[in-house]
Amino acid sequence: MSRIQLITFDLDDTFWDIRSTIINAEKNSRKWTEDRIGKKIKWGTFEDFMEIRSELIKEDPSLEYDLGMLRKKTIAYHTNKYFKNKNNFDDFVEEAYKFFLKERHKVTFYEGVVKVLEKLSSQYKLGVLTNGNADVNKLNIGHLFNFSISSMDVKSNKPNKHHFLRARELSQINFENTLHVGDHPVNDVLGARDLGINTMWFNLNGVEWELDDNPPIQFKQWSEFIDLMEKNYGS
Repeated sequence: MSRIQLITFDLDDTFWDIRSTIINAEKNSRKWTEDRIGKKIKWGTFEDFMEIRSELIKEDPSLEYDLGMLRKKTIAYHTNKYFKNKNNFDDFVEEAYKFFLKERHKVTFYEGVVKVLEKLSSQYKLGVLTNGNADVNKLNIGHLFNFSISSMDVKSNKPNKHHFLRARELSQINFENTLHVGDHPVNDVLGARDLGINTMWFNLNGVEWELDDNPPIQFKQWSEFIDLMEKNYGS
């Protein structure tokens, strides 16, 4: 019998590739914005984009975990000069954000993810712990999870303990009976391990574990997950 009763999952780069998802969302959102405004906008380089985000977070540290507001302020930064009426501007930023969020949810699941979740959901409690702003209820997999916790919910980002503590609170399952699965060595593996939570590392690219002398159980294809989990934690 498995000692695992709850399995929590990261989302971005664990269930899908976030880079291609965000690039497409960014590209489509910029075109939408320019079409609505009727002007070409100087968006700058990727480095410029990240610098703008860094400055905004410096001004308001809560934007580190409030990605929705960070996105809105980034949109506002690039478009405010095209509006004279504040109400029209505010409405535009909200509409632009909604468009981006819709595009951001156009994900392509890694092969086998949904099939694995469907099987697990009949045997375990499942939860989501994400630093991002993806919502499983907008991806037709929300019914497979008992709960979903974002950084906004806990005003913090993994590897800080608050996602994990909230998961324990909601599930009423102890850490020793919990398994956390994610792609990030620090945010997911070390963040969970430091609290005594069991971990499995989704290591798509087969990179070396270099953080300590205790590499986690790892897998690179979702078709491997259930057998590997049962082998290490019982069926």
